[in-house]
Amino acid sequence: MMDLLNNDNLKKKKASFNILSNDSLDGHGGYGAGTLNLDNVTPIFVSPTDDDVFIDMGALHARSQVERRIKFLKEKDKVPNGKLYWLVWVTILFKDKKPYYGGVTGCEMTVDTEIRRGYKSLPEHVNNMDKSLKGKIIIDQMDEKSRHLLADFLKNHNEDMWNHSIDELKEGLLK
Repeated sequence: MMDLLNNDNLKKKKASFNILSNDSLDGHGGYGAGTLNLDNVTPIFVSPTDDDVFIDMGALHARSQVERRIKFLKEKDKVPNGKLYWLVWVTILFKDKKPYYGGVTGCEMTVDTEIRRGYKSLPEHVNNMDKSLKGKIIIDQMDEKSRHLLADFLKNHNEDMWNHSIDELKEGLLK
């Protein structure tokens, strides 16, 4: 029986989902095998048009403010007047018991709110989230202004995490 007066029982469940491949009981198996934990990943939007950078946790499930009420198409040329956004997956990892920006991957997205259409490559977004979780840095495709906006945001958000981050990230964002 659950103790409903215990505050620990009232805490929200952590966001995670199961990735199942072939036989879920192959290897170590059992309950939770193949679980991917999203607790340390944060979706950050960069809008170079507005000089704005913001966190929107709704992007974990494609329900961010930017994505709401927009039908996304696979063809970029069908959204010629779309406003550019970069959805950046940032994963916090630990080195020497200190947190740092370990995985940072950017995905292009354009949105035209007038016609309620947008462009994004869903496979790219999913694959880049996975690569971020694995500690990869993929930011070369981002324009210089967007990289600099993101660098400023990450530094201002937590300078210690920025200082503990690998040089590849800092150099890539500041070039």
